[in-house]
Amino acid sequence: MYLLGYDIGSSSIKAALIDADSKRIVDVSKYPKTEMDILCQSEGWAEQDPELWWKNLCIATDNLFEKSKISTDQILSIGISYQMHGLVLVDKDQNVLRPSIIWCDNRAVEIGKKAFMDIGEDYCLNHYLNSPGNFTVSKLKWVRDNEFEIYNKIQYVMLPGDFIAMKLTGDINTTVSGLSEGILWDFKENCLANNLMEYYGFDKSIIPPIVDNFTVQAKVCKTASKRLGLKHNTPVTYRAGDQVNNAMSLSVNKPGELAATGGTSGVAYAIAKDNIFDKQLRINSFAHVNHTVENPRIGLLMCINGAGIQYSWLKNQIAREGIAYPDIEKMISSIPIGSEGLRVLPFGNGAERILNHLSPGAQINNLQFNKHTRIHLYRAALEGVAFSFVYGINILNELGLDSTIIRVGNDNLFQSDTFSNTIANLLDLEIEVLNTTGAAGAAIASGIGIGKYGGLEEAFNRNHIVKTIGPNDANVAYHEAYELWRKDLGKLIST
Repeated sequence: MYLLGYDIGSSSIKAALIDADSKRIVDVSKYPKTEMDILCQSEGWAEQDPELWWKNLCIATDNLFEKSKISTDQILSIGISYQMHGLVLVDKDQNVLRPSIIWCDNRAVEIGKKAFMDIGEDYCLNHYLNSPGNFTVSKLKWVRDNEFEIYNKIQYVMLPGDFIAMKLTGDINTTVSGLSEGILWDFKENCLANNLMEYYGFDKSIIPPIVDNFTVQAKVCKTASKRLGLKHNTPVTYRAGDQVNNAMSLSVNKPGELAATGGTSGVAYAIAKDNIFDKQLRINSFAHVNHTVENPRIGLLMCINGAGIQYSWLKNQIAREGIAYPDIEKMISSIPIGSEGLRVLPFGNGAERILNHLSPGAQINNLQFNKHTRIHLYRAALEGVAFSFVYGINILNELGLDSTIIRVGNDNLFQSDTFSNTIANLLDLEIEVLNTTGAAGAAIASGIGIGKYGGLEEAFNRNHIVKTIGPNDANVAYHEAYELWRKDLGKLIST
């Protein structure tokens, strides 16, 4: 028997089949092969059509079962991982009212800042562990202020994973971890963020019923069964935001453990046992999948918007036709650490939390026409993202979360030895690479929801370590390059 998992990203939809007994990945499907479009109607905006996610999920599912030759009747349960912070609005007939305002949209920054000041900084941090900031709750306020006719039609406010669960089952619900990522959860009162809801003028009825992360949340409806070929009443038993899910999949569920991923955005995610928050709002705190009032488990999330999107932009703009990422990795091995003085600041994808929500734009610094080639630029771009990771993880360490190891999946930017070696040397930590993906992790987690596994430790026992990357003798060169980059950053954010 098998477990089915989905990962709803802003770039693509992934689906994975897992053998329930061995937890082995049977097959993985991704659609589309190229990145999904992000709609940018105004500067700083970023939207996607939720129905496009569903359409692509259907295609990914078709491809998955066609490739694997597994019968859909053998699926025990379904898990969902999804891009965090997206706002999805539906009416009473479950029709989408407007495109989703997704994670990298920064239109609500000023709305959140005002709420933070009006409600009180101490109150927000102690109750929500965050400022309302540019999160889902503030994006909803933007809709209320600017699209009141649409706002008045809202039956439920959802996150992307809630929407996909609705399309699969016909039922609408959400989770505490999901509400916390939208700054809709009050950790001190252990309930919906009623004070913030009232301040923004929201009726509590637009928030869906709450279910556990690991439970039978709903079952596949007849409409979805007919479209996907899945057995009617197959249970959906797990749901979590992508970074929460990624950490869980990498066995990062205990205080002091650190997960990282380098996709469109770059993220480091650490676990704390207390309701920790960053007074400077560079780091955000959310409920982890195993959070309870009795045993708090808070995920501290450091995000860099300009990560993989910067590297893919560079490749698309300057790489010759037919050049793939592995080809670029081979090329840059000939360029010394520090890219012979060429430095890239990757902050060109919206407001950056680690920079106090500034949107400074990307920069290429110290370009020498008689020295630097496109290969130098490839390496400098990768180093720039790696340096950003180090800068952000050092902020986590300032909060008292000194980690002993970083765990990552065997995909995205961490497939690059150049990228991984830079981080390992600057932090003097080993990076443990595991063979897992977000979709596979969601599938395995769904097994907890049906009682196939006794809990997180049994489900995610780190049996699939691919390799370990550690510091080497080039440590000094990395630090010299990083210090030059950090000085560039200081100049950029002080202007």
